[in-house]
Amino acid sequence: MTLNTGLNTALRLRRAARLIVLDPEGRALMFRYDVPGRPPFWVTAGGECEPDESFEDAARRELLEETGIIADPGPQIAQMTPEFITVQGEPVQADERFFLIRVAAAAIDTSRHTATEKALMTQHHWFTLEELDDWHEPVFPVELADMIRSRTATCQNPT
Repeated sequence: MTLNTGLNTALRLRRAARLIVLDPEGRALMFRYDVPGRPPFWVTAGGECEPDESFEDAARRELLEETGIIADPGPQIAQMTPEFITVQGEPVQADERFFLIRVAAAAIDTSRHTATEKALMTQHHWFTLEELDDWHEPVFPVELADMIRSRTATCQNPT
């Protein structure tokens, strides 16, 4: 899935690896952000690439840092280019690449979170696809449940 709405070159390009982590029951790991002055929202694990880092290397690093899981992210399954305001308040043009990771257990280790993550990532939850479709708070990407449905039969990389 590639969604290309055209890039806004007036904004800084923020390259990021996003991780769709699925447990044995097919539930997706999401993190809740509570940013002062903004409504809470949920996002997949992942984050910005370092300056010379590939999307795949960023996916590996972010997976370990945010979940404690060591795994090969496998192939990229989607790309999106949304514009949004970061948790630090910077408007950016994103280039987000998504990777699907299947894990053997619904357990994560958040001890490697940065100070910002510890302050703003207040919860994590393993969402069913039905919950993703109808959650009472914003979930990003909005298309996540459909992305998972379209890929779960073809992508397998258990850890």
